[in-house]
Amino acid sequence: MTVPTASSALADLARAERDYRFLVACFQEVLSETGAPELAQSLPIEETAPLPDTSHERFVQACSVVFQLLNMAEENAAAQNRRALEASAGCAAEPGLWGAVLHKLRRRGRSAADILTALAQLHVEPVLTAHPTEAKRATVLEHHRRLYLLLVKLENSVWTPNERRAIRDEIKRELERLWRTGEIYLEKPTVADELRNVLHYLTTTLPEAIGWMDRHLLDAWDELGMEAAMRPTDPAHLPHITFGTWVGGDRDGHPLVTPETTRESLHTLRQAALRLFRSRLTELAARMSLSDRRQSPPAALMAYLSTAREAHDPVLQSALERNPYESWRQAVNVMLARLPGAELGWPTARQPYTAASELAADLRLLGETLLAVGAKRLCESEVWPLLRLVETFGFHLAVLDIRQNSAVHEQAVVEWLRAAGVEAEYDQWDEARRCAFWETELAQTRPLAVLGAPPGDAAGRVVGALQVAAEYGQQYGWSGLGALIVSMTRATSDLLAVYGLAREAGLTISTSDGLVCPLPVVPLFETLDDLRHSPDILSAFLDHPMTRRSLAWMQRPGQPPVQQVMIGYSDSNKDAGAVASLWGLYRAQQVLSAVAQARGVLLRFFHGRGGTPSRGAGPTHRFLNALPPESVSGRLRLTEQGETISQKYANLITATYELELLTSGMLETYLLAQSTAKTPHPLEPVLDFLADESHRAYRALLELPGFLEFFAHATPIDAIEASRIGSRPSRRTGKRTLADLRAIPWVFSWSQARFFLSGWYGLGTALDMLATHHPAWLTQLRQDAMRWYPTRLLLMNAGSQLLLADAAWMQAYAELVPDTIARTTVLSTILAEFERTRRGVEQVFGVPLTERRQRTALTMQLRRAGLAALHQRQIELLKTWRAARAASDDTQSESLLVDLLLTINAISSGLKSTG
Repeated sequence: MTVPTASSALADLARAERDYRFLVACFQEVLSETGAPELAQSLPIEETAPLPDTSHERFVQACSVVFQLLNMAEENAAAQNRRALEASAGCAAEPGLWGAVLHKLRRRGRSAADILTALAQLHVEPVLTAHPTEAKRATVLEHHRRLYLLLVKLENSVWTPNERRAIRDEIKRELERLWRTGEIYLEKPTVADELRNVLHYLTTTLPEAIGWMDRHLLDAWDELGMEAAMRPTDPAHLPHITFGTWVGGDRDGHPLVTPETTRESLHTLRQAALRLFRSRLTELAARMSLSDRRQSPPAALMAYLSTAREAHDPVLQSALERNPYESWRQAVNVMLARLPGAELGWPTARQPYTAASELAADLRLLGETLLAVGAKRLCESEVWPLLRLVETFGFHLAVLDIRQNSAVHEQAVVEWLRAAGVEAEYDQWDEARRCAFWETELAQTRPLAVLGAPPGDAAGRVVGALQVAAEYGQQYGWSGLGALIVSMTRATSDLLAVYGLAREAGLTISTSDGLVCPLPVVPLFETLDDLRHSPDILSAFLDHPMTRRSLAWMQRPGQPPVQQVMIGYSDSNKDAGAVASLWGLYRAQQVLSAVAQARGVLLRFFHGRGGTPSRGAGPTHRFLNALPPESVSGRLRLTEQGETISQKYANLITATYELELLTSGMLETYLLAQSTAKTPHPLEPVLDFLADESHRAYRALLELPGFLEFFAHATPIDAIEASRIGSRPSRRTGKRTLADLRAIPWVFSWSQARFFLSGWYGLGTALDMLATHHPAWLTQLRQDAMRWYPTRLLLMNAGSQLLLADAAWMQAYAELVPDTIARTTVLSTILAEFERTRRGVEQVFGVPLTERRQRTALTMQLRRAGLAALHQRQIELLKTWRAARAASDDTQSESLLVDLLLTINAISSGLKSTG
């Protein structure tokens, strides 16, 4: 793999610093002009400047804006330097993109035919979630988008001085708007608020980014001199990209997601998709102005129009009366008339499209008739891109998953059995008895209880959500619905129970072979213990008759049955630490893949990645390359969470880059996995050892006397739990235990206090133990770590987290812990491991961290002064806010909380990280 050079990192930083200082100068002018000149002069920009007075009531908000401007400048610098690199060195120069991947595959002997076949077999699906990690309001994100576009606009070198001055004035107007806008949620956002945010990406940047990404593929194909006859212009030859979302469907510990919420989300997504295609078809109609007098319409096109006339439908007739002698445009008018729209008040044909696949078939016919008259350019530039979007977004925009915790399903079964008059203590049964019960019960088509019977609260919520899914699927088809995900899957019966509850809700279909579930039931394996038991659970589940029937019902012609399995990077990390989590996930994928392969089933892994490296985040191509070869099926889902969504998809250039990294990286990983020997790598036993030792060290920390008290006081976890960042609670059930705390606020709180503990703790001890007990293995690790992707990913992620951590600020936050013994014991343990890990990682790298992770080190230099001021302010606020709460002074407590949340927001902007 190509490693970014020092010169490229410095070039990025130089451009970013130039733009950053320009934007800050504009902001300082805005502050001065709006009555805050002293604040403009006190902004902590220079690292060597003395710590400013942080008491100004809007100082924290000003710092937050400054960090956002820095992030914006860095994003633009990276994008512009990628373009400059491609212009000077060619499309293959930037790692992970189409040019580099195609070049590598050709060098490894892959033909254009191999690549074309593989492209069509790929299916990637980013799933946009609304975990409580996005600390900025949607309105503020929109201001940022406009600012970013103005910054990009300045890249044009031919502006006159007056034009540049006008753009600068526009930037100042946007900065003033941002300054006068409240940045944080004063009330918790609703699920509808979160869905509106997700819809923005799905209807604006992402449709455009897919078109740009496809053009980049064709450009790379041409530049590398690949066979012109195999050029993948037809959407049928391109990777299948779709999107999913959890907003309105994820009810794991989220009481606000009701069946009605799910219904509203499904219909909102559908309506947004229909509006998108109405707009795009209207644009296409305006461009299909080909005259029948200039070229004779092919017979297939005339037959299509004749069929529409013979329907004697007034809406179709009106469409056909427009644009005489322009048959291609009339065909698009017919498509517009058949687009479902009665629910939106549009005039719609009596027989509207029942599925997006019908619109796709009509667009394909339109494109083929253009090809038939030699209008290849118009087909490829106008029709194929719209067909691509229809196949991507359908009439649902993004599939909605329904997720619930296995414990809630268990309670729902207990309540449903009680409502059915069955005297059974299901929650007291062992696994064998539960599975035997479902074996018998799922052979029946009749429900246990009549719908409408008064079950308990859990049954009502669970079955109510499944009823909504059944109603939607029966009305609009199943393509808009995703998976039924069972979080905390710990036994096969956790999955079989979903089949039983689906039957009660009418979410099953009776076939000649028996009942099938039309939606995939998906286990989510999260903790290390669950990952270790996952092969046995999956084996029994795949062998169950209901699963076999359901997979066969969903199976595509000519394809093997596909089972989806979700693996979580969050709870495994909170439970076991970074090294054991990463390696436990790797080992689980290896064994789960073997289980499925033995049964002729293809696994589609769903990676529940978070927003930080400790929860699976990081550069997409590195993540893909580090997957076990045997787990790579070409079909992949992965979550995009919180602030990660805006960082990746808020701006078109970056969104295109991120989607290209994902799809091109999937192509590379898929084809290389086919030629990679499925034999153990020599470093696998080394990682087994490191995982075990790091796990022991991590658990020893969590079990130290006073650790929970230290965590509660040395981090702002209490303020984060009181925040209005996301609509869902920070804890699944509200219990004040570490196990009940979600992994996101766990990571978020450690990062705010600059520990970043979840990203590195335990690795130092493990490396020391390796040196003591297996010195030869340590030598091998130093030699090969950067040549094998899993160890490379582990060490690069740990290195970046170590650079973001800061021992001085750890000590400052630890002073908030009132118990001297707990403070001293836990802090000394953490600091010792911090130094041990830093030293151990540098020894493996062979160079200081600041050299190996130069980009991270350099960007932190620009942030150091502002972060120092904010950390000082946050610590002061935590002291006074906690004192006010202890004194039951609700008025002062609420006032201080708003200021405290501003520091959380600003620090997360500075670190580009929440959870």
